[in-house]
Amino acid sequence: MAEILVLYYSRGGSVARLARQIARGVEEVPGMQARLRTVPPVAAVTQQAAPPVPEDGAPYVTSADLAECAGLALGSPTRFGNMAAPVKHFLDGLGGEWASGVLAGKPAAVFTSTATLHGGQESTLLTMHVPLLHHGCMIVGIPYTEPLLSSTRSGGTPYGASHVAGGDDDPQPTGEEAVLARALGRRLADIAARLAR
Repeated sequence: MAEILVLYYSRGGSVARLARQIARGVEEVPGMQARLRTVPPVAAVTQQAAPPVPEDGAPYVTSADLAECAGLALGSPTRFGNMAAPVKHFLDGLGGEWASGVLAGKPAAVFTSTATLHGGQESTLLTMHVPLLHHGCMIVGIPYTEPLLSSTRSGGTPYGASHVAGGDDDPQPTGEEAVLARALGRRLADIAARLAR
């Protein structure tokens, strides 16, 4: 089976839950499987090395995950209209993969979560596209053929899947957000499967 790498950083659980919805969508496409991975946190001062495997949740991503995937879904919470530092730090360390073209020609999609509806979802998604374009990825979004994209009152954009956690930091995607995230996963996996033919 071909695999789509669903790679994310999640602090409050929202992005992790969105990642699982995208993975569900990926696995609705025959012959496709999702591989959930996360990036380690970063700190201004490191007192000790991070454990090689997180205590819970998805394992940390490796270079092999990038090389073996047929497509990539990349997720991050929004920080001031941009991706979180751990995701940016991870991407900044991919010089070797960029030089060798590990991701070139692979479809890629992005997803995010914010505390408020106007908290920078679209700017975060768009800025996450930029390094993927540098790697030669083909960007996959959510087309308006998905009816909920025109009626959602929370997350969901043509640039990628999204979630509004609200003031209480509710990590659970709404029904609309979950449907749109699964649609993005299906679309990404379908395009990857077509490219593999």
